[in-house]
Amino acid sequence: MFSGSSVALVTPMRPDGALDHDAWLRLLDLHLQSGTSAVVVGGTTGESATLSETELRMLVESAVGFCAGRMQVIAGAGVSSTAATIERSRWLGELGVDALLVVAPAYVKPTQEGLYQHYRAVAAAAKVPVVLYNVPGRTGVDVLPQTVARLATLERIVALKEAVPGAARVREILALVPSFTVLSGDDATCREAVLAGAQGVISVTANVAPAQMVAMVAAALAGDAVRASELDAPLTRLHVDLFVEGNPIPVKWMLERMGMIGPGIRLPMTSLAERFHAQLAATMQEAGLRPGVLRS
Repeated sequence: MFSGSSVALVTPMRPDGALDHDAWLRLLDLHLQSGTSAVVVGGTTGESATLSETELRMLVESAVGFCAGRMQVIAGAGVSSTAATIERSRWLGELGVDALLVVAPAYVKPTQEGLYQHYRAVAAAAKVPVVLYNVPGRTGVDVLPQTVARLATLERIVALKEAVPGAARVREILALVPSFTVLSGDDATCREAVLAGAQGVISVTANVAPAQMVAMVAAALAGDAVRASELDAPLTRLHVDLFVEGNPIPVKWMLERMGMIGPGIRLPMTSLAERFHAQLAATMQEAGLRPGVLRS
């Protein structure tokens, strides 16, 4: 159901922190024109922790209306409370999204059985497909392959965004559930993950290099390891430097420099530290990303 290069989309904001709807539509159009498979709205890169439910609803409704079936829309639904995740999944499922991205509960550190029961309850209540999201570096808990295999038997659960770096975890999961869809959540190793059997990526890098990510993932999906490596090479530093500070700080700085969004970001995130500016500017140049002027 899901494959190719999808983007974990930033949420553009004005200097006062208010949502910037014009920039939002501009970003959506960039990805539509670049061939991005799906946009994730209200995920970690979209500063989900700082968005109100009213704002998330507005962003999702706008994305669904703009995409109009031309590009898939996946809405971030996961929070640490199972009951709250179920409630959010219910109303998001009524907005016309293609799927829900449900991150493992952060901070509370449930057991593997607790994770299974959490996702089972969410899937039972959901009206649309559910994509699991495992990102131990953010949540403090790892959804292990054996638990993924149990969850893969549930009707609504259709895919997993796996942010454990490398290809070994992908192979381990697919050895247990060969037909299950795994999407890489780690840009630096997504090429090798796709060559190992992942169906694509949900990418931070795609925010600034969407067409390049589309081409690289397509080559990897076709099994052309040499071509995929050639296409990935100019993005290597980009994959790393987009995390010199907490995501989405660096990627929003780059998008601002490219003239796509303004400087808004919400506390506790802050603007990129000045000591990284020259480094990221050089990384942009290496990746072929040009500075631009914000279009009003």
